[in-house]
Order: sequence, then structure tokens, then C-alpha cells
Amino acid sequence: MARTGLIYHPIYLEHDTDGHPERKERLTTTLEKIRSSGLELEFVTPRPATLDEVRTIHSPGYIDQVRSISEQGGGYLDLDTVVSRRSYEAALMAAGGVIAGIERVTTDLDNAFALIRPPGHHALPNRGMGFCIFNNVAIGAKCAQKMGLEKVLIVDWDVHHGNGTGAVFYDDRSVMYFSVHQFPHYPGTGRVKEMGMDGAEGFTVNVPLPWGTGDSGYLTVFEEVLKPVAMEFDPDIVLVSAGQDPHQADPLSGMNLTTEAFGSMASTVKEIADSCSEGRLVAALEGGYNLGTLSDSVVAILRSFKGESPEKIEVEEDPRVAERIEEVRRAMSPYWNCFK
Repeated sequence: MARTGLIYHPIYLEHDTDGHPERKERLTTTLEKIRSSGLELEFVTPRPATLDEVRTIHSPGYIDQVRSISEQGGGYLDLDTVVSRRSYEAALMAAGGVIAGIERVTTDLDNAFALIRPPGHHALPNRGMGFCIFNNVAIGAKCAQKMGLEKVLIVDWDVHHGNGTGAVFYDDRSVMYFSVHQFPHYPGTGRVKEMGMDGAEGFTVNVPLPWGTGDSGYLTVFEEVLKPVAMEFDPDIVLVSAGQDPHQADPLSGMNLTTEAFGSMASTVKEIADSCSEGRLVAALEGGYNLGTLSDSVVAILRSFKGESPEKIEVEEDPRVAERIEEVRRAMSPYWNCFK
């Protein structure tokens, strides 16, 4: 079985959102479920990201803004994004959690899951939004490259498109950003035609799916779009923005995934990492707001990371998804041989 790390720090609970959907109970409930699961995991205590590491993505002025709001006792970056007295520290440690996972999978672990908050994939270089303060996975990608892992694949299965991550790497051929998400939905980005720019066309792969898409649709996308293009890109490390909010019971989603689907998606990204990246795979928590299904889905992901076979899901054709997959393949065919 694989050596899988679980990255966690108590400071994540000090990001006080007071009744917000993105609340500390997301982590405490998930930790309880993991501890009762019988999984053999290696718990990893992260360090905070350094300012230099955060500045690889975020402007000094924005970082100062977050720190100042925290020092003044709290406030808001936008209507949805809370900053409390210790949110700045928690956000540095959240980014540090992803970095710790990357450091460990380059040394002694096979893969890792960063159980962190606040989440990150909506955070832009100079703006926090969508519950996100610092873009944890984007910072991690930059740090991975500094460690010599030049080609980074980011897989984002959160129900919301990761506009922040997509924007950061939109003109960067060394990072492939793949997102499967509900559309139309917040934040309104993530259309198929958003493919990259300035020589990086084809390195942003968006698969926007219609309301109500279930297991069959997602697993077909992973098999027919993600796997072939990822294998051709041939990354040195795989990072996952793991939002479990496409679950059918999630209050902020219109999708229809079961818990078992997250295990199957995790198994696919592990297969890609094993084939291309010597197994180097780090996932970071993004969304997921039903406490029970979030915790169950994270355990399913961890089981797949450990090497257990996910529960079999019978895949049936979804005509709406088939049409969208064909649209993506046509758009990507000038850039990738697997789609010609």
C-alpha cells in the first residue's frame, strides 16, 4: 500500500467565519471520520508559507491588506470572504500545508492530502474571493517548480471553476490547469473556449458540465479528456484542488455525484501520477459543505490514494456530457495529438 500523508494544523480552526458555510467543523468532522476509518496515514505538521513563497502568486499590497485586516480584528475581502483575527496566520499555514505535501512526496511519502482551510482556488494575485484568501495550490505549483518539478498538472474537481488558478497560469505552458465544474455557476468563468493565451493555448482545459451531472458524466470526462491529455502533457507532479461540493447532497451545488465517485476520480489522478510523475501526488481541500458527505468523500479519496480499488460504478452515457466532451476535443485538437 502507498505511504499517504495527511497534512493538518490546529491553526486552521482559528480562521473564524462564524456561521459561514466554510466553517471549522468541515475539518473537525473530517478528522473524526478519518480517525475512525482504520486508514494508516502519516500525519504531517506543516510550516507557514514564507512571504517569498506567497509572493510568487500574490502582490505585496494584497498580502499586506490581508495582514492588516487580521491585525485590526477582522473584516471582509468581499461579501463571501471573511478575515478574522487569525485568518492571516491560518492562510499562510494553508499554503504551507500544500508546500509540506510537495516536499514530502519528493522525499519519503508517495502522496498526500492537505486538510486545510481557508481554501484557495478562487484567490487572484491581488484579490481574495469565494471564501479564498491565498491560492494554496498555485503557490504550491510555483514551489514545486523551484524544487525542480518543472511540469505541473493541476486537476480541479470543485463544483466551482477555479478562476484564480486558471488566471495565474493562463499564459504558462509549464502548468496544465484542468477543471471540471458546473456551468453556469459561480464565478461565471471556465468556458471551453478559455484555453490559454500567448503560446500557452491548450494548457488550460475547461470542461463545463450542465446542472445535474452525475457519476457517469464525471467519470467519462476523466477517462476521455483528463487521462489522455494528462498522459501526453507528462507532468512531473500532480496537484488536485479537491472540492467535494459536486456531491449530490451538497447545499451549494447542483451536481449529482455520489461519495464513491470521489474515490474513482482520485484513483484516476493516482494512475496519472504513477505513470508520469513517479507517484508524486498532492491534493488540497477546497469546497464541500455538507459535513457528512464531505468527510465520507475525503475518506474515499484517501483509500484510493493508499491504493485500494474504488467501488465499481456502472457508467452510462449522458448525451449532454457526450456533447460537451466532443466540444472540448474539437477545441483541443490543434494542440494535443490525443484529440486529433
